[in-house]
Parts: sequence; C-alpha cells; structure tokens
Amino acid sequence: METTPQPPVSKAALWTGRVLSAVPVLMLLVSAGMKFAKPPPVLDGFAHLGYPAATITGLGVLEVVCTVAYLVPATSVLGAILVTGYLGGAVASTFRAGDAYAWPLILGILAWAGLYLREPRLRAVLPFTGSRKPVPPAG
Repeated sequence: METTPQPPVSKAALWTGRVLSAVPVLMLLVSAGMKFAKPPPVLDGFAHLGYPAATITGLGVLEVVCTVAYLVPATSVLGAILVTGYLGGAVASTFRAGDAYAWPLILGILAWAGLYLREPRLRAVLPFTGSRKPVPPAG
C-alpha cells in the first residue's frame, strides 16, 4: 500500500506534543505503580468505587500495556485509543461514585493533544485548520 508523504512536524510542535504527552504518561505510570504496591489508600479507593481488591493488579497491568502502546511511535494511535478507553472507564467509575471525574478527562484530552502535535499521520486524518473550503449545497 502506497502512503502519501506527510509534511514534517516542526520542532516546536514536536516538543510541545512530547511535553503534553508526558503528563498523562507519567500520571498513568504512577497510577499503575500504586496499583502494584497496593497501599491502604489505594485499597480503600477501590472499595469506595465498588471494585474488589482482586482486580487491582489486572487493572495496573492493563494501564501499563495501554501506556506503553501509546509511547511506541508505531502503535501510538492505537495506544491513544486504548488510553482513552481506560480513562473513560475511570471517568465512569468516579462519576458513578459521586467523585470528581475531571482528572481522567483532562488526561485523555492531553494524550490526544500531545499525539496530534507530534504525529503527522493523525493530522492527515484530522486536519484541523483555520481555512475550510465551503461545502457546496446538495442537489
């Protein structure tokens, strides 16, 4: 399959994208580490959200797998989709429990914004530009 060459990413966009991407990556890896360590506040948080303690390690592994897929350039778009799904579950869980759900939502937005700035293939699929060609009226 032939691919269309993408314009290179500017240094500013690349580094801004990397910094934006680093925030959710670091937060997700710290969160996964806390799931593996299982300190009492994490166990209490899981109980508060209605999850059994037996699910903590599995969710930590899932979190690491999604984050690594996001970090690897060849799988970064798939990783962003997986991270979005994981964070969507976090939003739903915290919302259901009546807790603040803004942080997982913000992390998801940062993950996609960072990827958009550093990945030309994504910008080719989602060309957010200031100039839009008018759509001719139907029929």
